[in-house]
Formats: sequence, structure tokens, C-alpha cells
Amino acid sequence: MRALLTTLFYFSRRRRHVAIWLAGMLAALIVIAAAVSPSSPLEKLNFLVFDSYQTLSPRAAAESAVLVVDIDDESIRQLGQWPWSRTMLARMIDRLTEQGAATIGLDMILSEPDRTSPSLAVAQLESQGFQVTYPGDGAELDHDRILAASFARSPVVAGLVLAESVTTPPPQPKAGFAFAGDNPSLYLPYYAGSVPNLAVLDEAAPGIGVFSFPPAFDGVVRRVPMLSRYSNTLYPALSVEALRVAQGASSFIVKSTGASGELATGQPGMTALKVGALEVPTAADSSIWVYYSQKPAAGVLSAHKLLAANPDPALLGQIEGRIVLIGTSAIGLRDLVATPLAAGLPGVFVHAEIIDQILSGTYITRPDWAAGFEIVLAVVVAVGVLAFLPWLSTLANALVATLALGLCIAIGWLAFADHALLLSPILPALAALLAYGVASGVRLLLSESESRYIRSAFSHYLSPAMVQRLVENPQSLVLGGEDRELTILFCDIRSFTSISESMEATQLTVFLNNFLTPMTDVLMQNGATIDKYMGDAIMAFWNAPIDIPDHRRRACESVLAMQEALDRLNEGLERPVRIGIGLNTGICCVGNLGSRQRFDYSAIGDSVNVGSRIEGLTKFYGLSNLIADSTAREVEGMAMLEIDRVMVVGRDEATAIHTILGGKEIAASEAFQSLRALHGAFLAHYRAMRFEEAAAGLSQLQESAPAQLQKAYSEYRTRLEAYRLSPPPPGWDGSYRAEHK
Repeated sequence: MRALLTTLFYFSRRRRHVAIWLAGMLAALIVIAAAVSPSSPLEKLNFLVFDSYQTLSPRAAAESAVLVVDIDDESIRQLGQWPWSRTMLARMIDRLTEQGAATIGLDMILSEPDRTSPSLAVAQLESQGFQVTYPGDGAELDHDRILAASFARSPVVAGLVLAESVTTPPPQPKAGFAFAGDNPSLYLPYYAGSVPNLAVLDEAAPGIGVFSFPPAFDGVVRRVPMLSRYSNTLYPALSVEALRVAQGASSFIVKSTGASGELATGQPGMTALKVGALEVPTAADSSIWVYYSQKPAAGVLSAHKLLAANPDPALLGQIEGRIVLIGTSAIGLRDLVATPLAAGLPGVFVHAEIIDQILSGTYITRPDWAAGFEIVLAVVVAVGVLAFLPWLSTLANALVATLALGLCIAIGWLAFADHALLLSPILPALAALLAYGVASGVRLLLSESESRYIRSAFSHYLSPAMVQRLVENPQSLVLGGEDRELTILFCDIRSFTSISESMEATQLTVFLNNFLTPMTDVLMQNGATIDKYMGDAIMAFWNAPIDIPDHRRRACESVLAMQEALDRLNEGLERPVRIGIGLNTGICCVGNLGSRQRFDYSAIGDSVNVGSRIEGLTKFYGLSNLIADSTAREVEGMAMLEIDRVMVVGRDEATAIHTILGGKEIAASEAFQSLRALHGAFLAHYRAMRFEEAAAGLSQLQESAPAQLQKAYSEYRTRLEAYRLSPPPPGWDGSYRAEHK
């Protein structure tokens, strides 16, 4: 500790500014290193910032030609529960086609046959031997074939789900692909299988598009791939496939790095997707950031109004020339996703947002150089904050740090608002704040190292808890104390004299260090204050200087932990070490005790003496621990037995003493429950002077009790034999007067 203070003092005088700058810069570099590592936690914070940008400045709706036919709760109430008959879906598609829909995209999967098809009933009757006749080829009896016929005569884009958890091959895509640049199979998202529609439906549809969204860490749909891959086959998203069919295009053009006019960076990546007359700029993995509008740009037409017998002509007038998406907002169908602007938005509206965004030509991007720019900005603001810190006051430095934070936020916001770029202020702001915080802390530490009080306090070094208390309350560094309830622990090595006689001084020192270190670790981990070491003995206590409401339980848990630590220590010793531990709880005087020149934080009082006497009794009873009743009576859930009532040396008042055999698992065992019942019955007979019954119970205990209790039971056997010859005096309550400390 003295060396640390000397070093700090040296820096405070000679290298103060260098130390402050280096500490702050190191903190900033640690943040930057964490940011560039894989799976950085800052990436999640960046996404939340980007969400807030969209919340503050959503995209202006383009009033584009997108219409959502919504299978909402009202439609289900009027038309019946989902799934509807395929004939109803066919009527819906036919009506949309009749009204001039440019494309009809389905945000749903029709993977199972329609159970309402009459053809199923016919097949069942025929399987039972009935003959059923019907006109034609029976196509009108199969609702799936009716829907497939509707698909074939309409500009329908069927939905498709690609996933990692399935292996069913998807149908062949309807669109062709032309490539300009590097091989797209190297960078597009790959899926192991699909959930397709019925084959008859996929074969009839002019288009097939993926409508499932890739999983995100928090479930928010921010980026959506325009192309996905199964094996070597590419599949477009529902949105761009709907745009292709609407324009009558037969294929997509995939632009990648290495193409004419595109920068070859060494790592292949997609740059754009051309859909008919539209070109969609993409990230390397074909994804685009969805730029949401405050309200869905698409108009909404409830499905039951579309299927009405006499639909409103004004409603039907919305359909001509528009891209129509059929989806659901019904609560029971649970097609809801989270977006930066809404906790639950029907998935079909996300596809509508993408189409509207593409048609409006409005995109937000996170360019390849964004991460590098954020790192450079982080270094610049950290250096700027640290440049002023050694020279300005604390308030002025706080203002500089606040301005740096504001600058980072302003740069990120202006980049989004003016240029639709996604730049995050998180890394620069954290670098600036951490550099300021660490450098300010080092500055304060160096300043305090110059204070005589700190040097004086460390020269009277106590426990870490006491040091902290002295730092916060310097006037407590005087003689005196206070009365507090403490739980006191004494621990002593058995037969230490014979152990020490067999060792040289250096060996004995190593032995004691190896013993005291794990014991001290256990005590400190359980909140104890180490009072002193007395050769091979330890004195510690709980509930001072820090309040510990459950100090009795903490002390008892420490007893078990110390015994476990001793078992581990004994594994490497030829001669196992045995210890005795005593616990007592009572009012003590605790504080700075000693002379005016030198004093220690310690505890004194009768309760301390009793604790020491109880520890000494462990030798007499052959037990590793004894716990005073004042400690044991408020601790539950442990395997604890009352051993005796004892008047320790120097006291005429008896106290009950207990021993801990284990924790809650042992306490709950049948073996312990049986032992406790026999033991309790024995003590009851013994203290009631029913010595014959007590002797019988003691015999049972000596046959079944664990080895650590046998010496105590032998002591009771000796007493019973003595009481047969000379009964105890009248008024005897079973107490035993100890004759030795």
C-alpha cells in the first residue's frame, strides 16, 4: 500500500497530466476494441438509435399504388372462421382481377388441401363402395383446383416461407435472373428448406415471393432481404416479385461488386436489384433497411366489403392499376411483427411499406464506411475531451464532456435527417464519456494521494470496509467505540503445539499462511470483519462496521464453508488439520481500541469472552463447531443439534450450545430427522432425570449417530454412570459446569 501511495505521489508531481491522458485514452480504446469485436453489444444499441431516428422522422408516404385487402376481425365475424374455403379466396382474386388489379400478392401459405372440397366427400363415399356420378371432370368439386384456375387467369404472386428448420424443397421460381458481377451464391442468405403452397397452386401462380422475415435479436423487422437462396436457386421477396409481375417483367438483374461501374472491394457483395424499370440499392446480402412511414402508405380494404354481394363502387374503384396485397390483421391469426414505429404491425403492411418505399425511391442506408467513421469520431472526441481535462475545473470539464456528447448526437441525427445515412453516436459518445470518467477518476486519485489524511489513514490500515468508512467519515479515526450486537467467531487449530514442534520456523510460517488464507477468504466473502490473528487462531465478527441484518445466518454459513475449505486443504496433507470453531451473539463494544499512538478496530465485552470459551469447549465435546443459543435460535434451515447447557468458566448462567452438521439438504434428509428426534428425546429424559430412559436412548444414539457426535455421547455416558451413584441436587436443570477454558 505504501508503494502504491508513493507511486501515485510521484505521478501527481512529475507526470500528472500524462497519467490522466493515458488513463482516459486507454478507456476510450477499450470501448473501441469492444465495438469492433464480433457480436458487439454496442450493435444492439445502434439498432435502437436507428429506430429512434425513424420515430423522430418517419418517411413521408408516397401515396403509391398499393392496396391491402385485410382479412380483419370484422371479416371473420361476417364470413366465418379462418381458414376460409378456397372458393371464397378464388372469388376474392377474381373480383380483384375484374377490377384491374396490377398484381395480387398473397401474404399467406396454403399448404394443406381445402377440407371443405366436395371431392373429398366423393372420394370417401367411393372408398366405401358407393358409385357417385358428376358432370365433367369434377374440377368444380375440388376447391383447390378452382383456386388454381383463378391463380392462372390472374396476376397472382403466391407466398413462400423459407426457413432453416425444414427441409422441404421450394417450388421453382417464376422469375429468371441475370447477373452482373460476382457470384451471388457467396453472399445471399441461405435456407435449408421451405413451407410451400400446394403444388397445384404454385404451378398456376405467375409469381412466387418470400414473405417470411429473417429473425432479429429483438424481433424487430428492420432489414429485409430482397433475394434469398435455396441450394443454387434464388427466390425474390414478395415485395419485389409483386413489382416484377405488375410491370410484366420476366426476370431480375442482380448487380454485384465486380460488375461494370461497381467497385471491386475484394469481398463479393450485392449492390442493387433491377426490377423492370426500377432499381433497388441493396446491402451486400441483398437486404434493404425498411424506412417506415408514420402510417401505412397503402390503402386498406376490408375483405368482407370486397366480397359483399353488392360492393360499394367507390371501394372497387380503388383497385384498378394498384398492387394489391392480401393479408390479415385479425388478432386471432397472430400475423403481427414489431417495427421501429409499432410494437405490433400486421406483416402484410411491412411488405406494403417496402413496395411504397421502392416506388418512392426513398432509402436509408448504412454505408460500408460507417463503422470506420464512428471509430475515427470516437478517437477525435476522446482526444478533445482529454486535451482540456488537466487544465479546467471540474464543472468546466463536465461542460466539455456534455458538448462532446451533444456533438456526437448531432452528427448522427443530421446524417440521417439530411442524407438518409445511418450513423450511430453510441461509440463516439461512450468513448468520450468513459475517457472523461476514467481520466477524472485518475485526476481525483492523484489529488487525494497528496493529502496527509489519506497517507495517515493508510498507515493505520484496517479492513477494506473500515477503510471505506474512514474515507467517508474521517472524524471516526479516534479512540472510542459503540455498543452493537455482534456475532463473534473464534477459530483454533487442534493440537497446534505438537504440529509446531515438528516444523521449522519457515515451514510453520508457510503452514499457517496456507491455513489462514482460505479461512480468511471464506470469512471475508461472507461479510465478516477480521479482528485479529492470534498465532493459529482467528477472531472475527459480523455486523460492524457495516450493518448486516442476517449476521447470525452469515456466521453459521461461514462455519460450514470453513469446514469445506479445510477438507480441501487436508487433501494435500499427510497429517490432517482439525479445527474448533465457536460462535456467540451479544452486545459488544466495537470501535477503535488501543493507545493514542496506535489503535485497532476491535470488539470487547462479555459476549466476546463467552465466544472464546465456547470455542474451547469443542475439544471437550470432540466437535468441530459449537454455536451459542443466542446465535442458533434465529437461524433456520440448517442441520443443527443442541448439544448441552453449559456454564462456561467465569459465568454462573448456563447457555445452550448447538453444533451444525450441515446445510439445508442434510437438514431435510430422513436420516437427520430421525437423529434429531432420538437426540431430542434423549435430552428430554436426561434433563428430567429419567436416567434409565436416557441411557436407553443414548445406546440407540451411539449405535446410529455419526462419528463426530460419539465423543459427546461418551461424555453423557460418563455422566449417567456417575448420576446412578450420586444423583444431581434438587432443582438441577441438566446444566453442566465447565472446569476448563
